[in-house]
Amino acid sequence: MATDYDLVILGGGTGGYVAAIRASQLGLKTAIVEKGKLGGTCLHKGCIPSKALLRSAEVFTTAKKSDQFGVETSDVKLNFLKVQERKQAIVDQLHQGVQQLMKKGKIDIYEGFGRILGPSIFSPMPGTISVEMNNGTENEMLIPKNVIIATGSRPRSLDGLEIDGKTIISSDEALELTSLPKSVIIVGGGVIGIEWASMLSDFGVSVTLCEYADRILPTEDKEISKEMTRLMTKKGVNIYTSIRVLPETINKENGVTIHAEYQGEQIEFAADIMLISVGRNPNVEGIGLENTDIQLEKGFINTNQFYQTKETHIYAIGDVIGGLQLAHVASHEGIIAVEHIAGKNPIPMDQTLISKCIYSSPEASSVGFTEDEAKEKGYKVKIGKFPFKAIGKALVFGETDGFVKLVVDEESDDLLGVHMIGPHVTDMISEAGLAKVLDATPWEISHTIHPHPTLSEAIGEAALAVDGKAIHF
Repeated sequence: MATDYDLVILGGGTGGYVAAIRASQLGLKTAIVEKGKLGGTCLHKGCIPSKALLRSAEVFTTAKKSDQFGVETSDVKLNFLKVQERKQAIVDQLHQGVQQLMKKGKIDIYEGFGRILGPSIFSPMPGTISVEMNNGTENEMLIPKNVIIATGSRPRSLDGLEIDGKTIISSDEALELTSLPKSVIIVGGGVIGIEWASMLSDFGVSVTLCEYADRILPTEDKEISKEMTRLMTKKGVNIYTSIRVLPETINKENGVTIHAEYQGEQIEFAADIMLISVGRNPNVEGIGLENTDIQLEKGFINTNQFYQTKETHIYAIGDVIGGLQLAHVASHEGIIAVEHIAGKNPIPMDQTLISKCIYSSPEASSVGFTEDEAKEKGYKVKIGKFPFKAIGKALVFGETDGFVKLVVDEESDDLLGVHMIGPHVTDMISEAGLAKVLDATPWEISHTIHPHPTLSEAIGEAALAVDGKAIHF
């Protein structure tokens, strides 16, 4: 049996289902093919469950120091099974919500694995989708006018350190732990590695973090990396940078033992488990790309600014095309792709307007260029920086570490980048993102009346500090 559609989306993750909703709003007959659960990695194996665990870690840490707030408690304990139960309840609730959105939009869902076919009796062009159904019934044939590939990504492993799901794990397996290890070696000091280092340390796990680059969070502003290193070390995380683990030395007989090259010597690490967090690989295998003219670059699908592939009726969005592998980016890409399909002339995405967040404790966030990136692009920059220790609300919270930093073009006064580390900065970054969209200057930001007492005052003060006019520091 073959069914015609205006649009078929391969993958029901954040990018895929958001694209489907927008397509439905525009009157396109739409279907999603999803082999797992709607919501994809973000809802089931990434954004939501990891942040639920991070929140529990934050509450546990706060409870242990509650006497600082005048609240006397005793014998604070962690029930990790309840932590996991809470996480799963949140995921399940959101999953039900996504399913309801699909019903509301009258979007057809095919539970199975979709493959793109070449020219056939169904269509003279590649793009017919053959769906191998999960329930074992006969393959469904979908004949779309347009296709969006939104198949996402999976954790990357290292040669010789292949993920076995027991001793060597990825974030996928870490999310399903039924008990906490006493110790862990984390390989990779990017966003995922830092979030897990923060969480596990707050849960009382001994954490050693190894990063091949010369600093953790190597894509963030150097001052953010430096402050994060200080604060992670302060909470007990052992951080090694410019280090290379030696996979050939791995021993998994009793936990995990491995050697690494560090400062011209070999040193040994031992822990209960090893967590690999060295990025993600795109899911392009087996989906029929060989039946099309779609081109890959370093394993990722090539697209134009509207997410069209070389097959102009086939689009691709999200992790599968590389770039910033973030859920909110995939969602926006999906909306642009659908609006382009519908002839709505969408505005291409400006990468410098994308806010990035790290949900560790402390949190970090950024938008735009780092100080070094701005200088490399030829800008003469001036900096405005303001510490949270001078903000009354931060003192009230009991979280005074960190700062807000603005990077500004000295000649034009254009805002080039904003970088934050400290309490609740993942919520605060949207103000900076809006400032970037509206091309606001530091003067305009400083003349936004920030309510007192709030953490957001740090943004206004940092804007004043660009020209040496900060009031409270």
